Amino acid sequence: MTSILVLNGPNLNLLGTRQPEIYGSVTLAMVEQACAAHAKRLGLDATCLQSNHEGALIDAIHAAKGQHQGIILNAGAYTHTSIALMDALISVEIPSVEVHLSNIHAREPFRHASYIAKVALGQICGFGPQGYLLALDALAAHLKEAGAA
Repeated sequence: MTSILVLNGPNLNLLGTRQPEIYGSVTLAMVEQACAAHAKRLGLDATCLQSNHEGALIDAIHAAKGQHQGIILNAGAYTHTSIALMDALISVEIPSVEVHLSNIHAREPFRHASYIAKVALGQICGFGPQGYLLALDALAAHLKEAGAA
């Protein structure tokens, strides 16, 4: 079965309690359950992982090679700072989609820049938890078109 890695970065473990006026009241567990259910409807398998540590996220991306056919990445604040995450995505050559719960382009100017967007198929932001499901739809369509699903 085609497998997608749903990877969440720093502070996303606090969803539901962290700045609900920006990120909403949905918890990370709820996002992960929704991803698993939507992936199943699409004939995919979703594996979810969260870490507050950049190295652990890089390790997960490296380990995805040969195991997952796509990556959905919400790198949190690392989006705007981590050349290492960008390089890891380039290195594994797995199609990826960048996701953000809030519209990073409508927020502080430093959030407008994304190293991840430079190497991702696309970026989905501002749709809250629905963004993850949109990313699954986008990856499923991309993989089908590429003959990988």
